[in-house]
Amino acid sequence: MKNVVCPILENRALTATVWRMRLGVSCELKPGQFLNIALAGKYLRRPISVCDWDKESVTILYKVVGRGTEQMSRMAPGECLDVLLPLGNGFDPDCAGDAPLLIGGGVGCPPIFGLARTLVARGIKPRVILGFNTASEIILADDFRSLGLKVTVTTADGSEGVSGFVTDVEDLSCSYYYACGPEPMLRAVYNKIEASGELSFEERMGCGFGACMGCSCKTKYGNKRICKDGPVLKKEEIVW
Repeated sequence: MKNVVCPILENRALTATVWRMRLGVSCELKPGQFLNIALAGKYLRRPISVCDWDKESVTILYKVVGRGTEQMSRMAPGECLDVLLPLGNGFDPDCAGDAPLLIGGGVGCPPIFGLARTLVARGIKPRVILGFNTASEIILADDFRSLGLKVTVTTADGSEGVSGFVTDVEDLSCSYYYACGPEPMLRAVYNKIEASGELSFEERMGCGFGACMGCSCKTKYGNKRICKDGPVLKKEEIVW
């Protein structure tokens, strides 16, 4: 983990509420890890999942849901942010097998994209299922397709793709699955898919690196900190 002050290279709206921000920082990352952003006038940092990265930058997608993320949406290229990264354990690509399934819901899709790119670089082509409330909220579907992947989109209101939720997709067979999204979606995936997998959880955090114990959760193997021991948990250890 390192603390860096990095310039904003890009900050633009993708939908009415979701923004893409690219930060000028170089860092070794694993898919599923996150960063923690300090904002002027705000006591706690904002944890945001990493979507993509290269040798010169890190890209995040964030949803404007409160004063902190609204403040981020008003920042312009050239301004700087104080960032802690990389944080969390991330997904384990070594578990994928030959036919993995990647499932993202809403702003849970960005860390799944970083994982997809990692698997493709290894010669593995996962199937992808992305779930949204409505067509106007769809993000990253074309980015996944640009990797040569089969992408199925679901919308709760039936405005695009499969009508319903990610678990309403007919074919959920896989060698292993990776999922990130709201907890009701994760629980439904856990109950529906028999294969083993990994699920990435969202949780309110204080420090972001395991010191404050504010994001502890119970697992079959004792309490774990979502920020340090997670946010990714193996299916076999989860206690609902």
